[in-house]
Amino acid sequence: MAEYYFMSQLPSLDGIGENTTLPITEERFVELCQRFLDKKAQLEINKLTITPPREYEKSSSELLDAWYKAERELRFALAKVRADKMKKNFDMESKNLPVELVKVARTAVEADSPLEAEKLLNRYRLEALELLRPMNTFSKDSVFYYGLKLKLLSRMKKFNADIGEAAYKNIYNSIINGERLEAIQ
Repeated sequence: MAEYYFMSQLPSLDGIGENTTLPITEERFVELCQRFLDKKAQLEINKLTITPPREYEKSSSELLDAWYKAERELRFALAKVRADKMKKNFDMESKNLPVELVKVARTAVEADSPLEAEKLLNRYRLEALELLRPMNTFSKDSVFYYGLKLKLLSRMKKFNADIGEAAYKNIYNSIINGERLEAIQ
């Protein structure tokens, strides 16, 4: 019942454009979760991430398990494609990845810029998350879906082309020159 009141208070994240300000912050979302959700759901919200652990960890939500599995596979595909491009071996731990996923990874790796690649990957992630969207809008899984979508949208809002390009060049040059430089903040 609490999920009904909670979800009905949250602003819609649908139709948020690249230049649109998000209608809610992650901090405000977590604050509201603490008011309306039970302790078990709050624990999941506190662990909510768009970068799942490399090894499978069971959650209390089928949606989260599916998201983490999909994101883990995307990351494996990206690592495999990048390794192939550099003619290096990457241990896939006997994983068979869907052909569509490898195509997405290949397209991202071949993108003209890291920002273009990130935008492509973010669109793919949002589409993948949309496929997991619960039918019941007032469930805990809907809260988790909303939290993941908010994290993805927030992440893209943090990108800055100029700062990113400078950091990329800095890292690239450090690799080429064999130096150990840190990324520009």
